Amino acid sequence: MMNRDLKGIHQMTIRCYAAKKPNASLEPFEYDPKPLLRHEVEVKISHCGICHSDIHLIDNDWGISDYPLVPGHEIVGTVTALGPEVEGLTQGQRVGIGWQRSACLNCECCLRGFENLCSQLKDTCVGNHGGFADAIRIDHRFAFPLPDELDSADAAPLLCGGVTVYSALASYGVRPAMKVGVIGIGGLGHLALQFASKMGCEVTAFSSTPDKEAEARGLGAHHFVFDDDSQILERVASTQDFILSTVTADLNWASYVDALRPGGKLCFVGVPKEAISVPAFSLIVGRNSICGSPIGSRTDMREMLDFAARNGIKPCTENIPMSNVNEGIDRLRSNQVRYRVVLSN
Repeated sequence: MMNRDLKGIHQMTIRCYAAKKPNASLEPFEYDPKPLLRHEVEVKISHCGICHSDIHLIDNDWGISDYPLVPGHEIVGTVTALGPEVEGLTQGQRVGIGWQRSACLNCECCLRGFENLCSQLKDTCVGNHGGFADAIRIDHRFAFPLPDELDSADAAPLLCGGVTVYSALASYGVRPAMKVGVIGIGGLGHLALQFASKMGCEVTAFSSTPDKEAEARGLGAHHFVFDDDSQILERVASTQDFILSTVTADLNWASYVDALRPGGKLCFVGVPKEAISVPAFSLIVGRNSICGSPIGSRTDMREMLDFAARNGIKPCTENIPMSNVNEGIDRLRSNQVRYRVVLSN
């Protein structure tokens, strides 16, 4: 019998897709969720993006995966049930859920508005079953109302990829009239170009694929640099206030530090395979810095969604049925996607 304090109708069994071991294809899977807690909501999932992080989890690249593992952390759906302590959400409301499912909300980081840096942060699909499913239960404070202007399929990739690049730009003080470079035109990079351009920045796209120039300019880039050409990189020396790296490739990072203007920052949201190495002198003489940025805070998420809706920022997506999840993962593994796969129920 349903707890009479709960509002709405919740599912007794959740159907999903799970990896049973590392590197495995996903298989149909079912589980009975724990009772809906007082501050939780249940969300019926309509869409979920596939992120490269999902593949890292499937393969246990980070050594944190438990099996069976249900990936998925770019979730869009509607609220179907609410615990009695839920505030600000209503039954039938459309919401988005990203990488983070909860935080302690009491530590110094949380009280300063940096829940994304909480040491007790819990992830949506690490130690919990994620969004490649028909429903999910989560702390309502990490389920975000979606602006009406955002299509559900377009909103899904914004909930991880979008907020990651937005948070990096906002947290490090990027502002109009700054010269901003984006390394890589992929799942993160094609969104970063749009956000930086709509923020009023002069945007340069750095890519190892020269045939992406027209597309990069269409996404908001004012300049395009083929970064496999060392002479071209030399010609952009001391031109950028902020460079955002979205790639996992190992590049000549010293050249990118040289591309910074005095006081500039090279910021990583993509994780290169090898350690980052640059001469200290390059940082000292220009008072430049290297930094990184993880997922965004709850404030970042709300701001990003509103900014994207107001400025017409849209990811480039390929939409496929949830039942074809392995096809989407295989395409992403082989780098055939431009630029995000979104699953739909």
